[in-house]
Amino acid sequence: MFERLRSFFQMLGPGLITGAADDDPSGIATYAQTGAQFGYNQLWTALFMLPFMIAVQDACARIGAVTGKGIAANIRRFYSCKLLYIVCACVLIANTINIGADIGAMAASTQLLLPLPFLELACGFAIFMLLLEIILSYKVYARILKWLSVFLLAYPLTVFIVSQPWHYLLLSTFIPHIEFNVPFLFIIIGVFGTTISPYMFFWQASQEVEEEKKSGISRYGKSKISKKYIGHIRLDTVVGMLFSEAATWAIIVTAATVLHQHGVTTISTAADAARALEPLVSSFPNAGFLAKLIFSGGVIGLGLLSVPVLAGSTGYVFAESFHWHEGLSLHFRNGKGFYGIIIFSTLVGLLMNVIGIDPIKALVYTAVINGIVAVPLIFLVGKIAASKKIMGRYKSGLLSNMLIAITFIVLACSILLLLLSSLHIV
Repeated sequence: MFERLRSFFQMLGPGLITGAADDDPSGIATYAQTGAQFGYNQLWTALFMLPFMIAVQDACARIGAVTGKGIAANIRRFYSCKLLYIVCACVLIANTINIGADIGAMAASTQLLLPLPFLELACGFAIFMLLLEIILSYKVYARILKWLSVFLLAYPLTVFIVSQPWHYLLLSTFIPHIEFNVPFLFIIIGVFGTTISPYMFFWQASQEVEEEKKSGISRYGKSKISKKYIGHIRLDTVVGMLFSEAATWAIIVTAATVLHQHGVTTISTAADAARALEPLVSSFPNAGFLAKLIFSGGVIGLGLLSVPVLAGSTGYVFAESFHWHEGLSLHFRNGKGFYGIIIFSTLVGLLMNVIGIDPIKALVYTAVINGIVAVPLIFLVGKIAASKKIMGRYKSGLLSNMLIAITFIVLACSILLLLLSSLHIV
């Protein structure tokens, strides 16, 4: 039994890491704010988005596995360079803001435990993550990222410890509740944006290429894969997205039960978010400190996972776009452009904290920005994955095409409704 579980875990890779990275500090803050502000009213989003999330990430994974190239390289090859440069700019802006917000949240969370200066902590985290990403080999780094995913367990544990109105939870999970006002739609787009995020598209596709290079399946940009191999990629993706959305559901429930029902509707600081975990350790002495310890550990652990993923996905986009050598398996001297973008986006993100941007507020706004940027990218991913010319016999089927199309339409309509609501048109 143990050997089976071990072999199953070893089979998991890019899908699991991508799913875990999806619940980055930005995700935690957005989902916690959702639960605190609207209670259980947006709980349905976790279940509703799961099939769409799987469809989009499965398409990205197949693109990388089948073509032996990342998404940006395929856009460059089959679409216009102008379009690619727009994609590069959008990804750089969205990912850099996300990196800055995540680093700030990691520093703010650490301050719950250690009375150290915010900027010193932020700089320390940024430098530490850059060193890990640049110095370690891909094989070692991928293993570390897989183990960091266990930090997602804190919130699901809390759900089953706290007394919950399970009947109401189930109704809220399966029956959508929608309000046509700016605050509700703003958070909905934030939830969409932090769940179906652009950096996930590029990261998973490029990691599938890295995995093929490591195993010898891909050489000189060409892949030799089988239906069984595609099946393993799909299983890895499904497990990663299930893991991610289970954590999302748990975070919303926990914040709604612990915060919203006790009158806390706005999360302004890391300490506010940490309070949602106090019931997990309520029977222990110093429960408040233990809650902060668990919360801080989760934010820091998932930040160590997600910030390198964000920076790495930006590096892949630019390297593929401008014909640079790319990949975390490269030594720095052989991938100066690739690692240069990683360093640039991380340091600019760090600069956001130097100029005094509120990290907790920035996290939620980052999620909304991701939601807006995701719309055209979902369209491109859908077109590439459905193309027989590009994907051959592994092109998307009818169900996959339908799910990706619905994802595009729903997210685009949500943004349009937010715009109309803000202008008092609806």
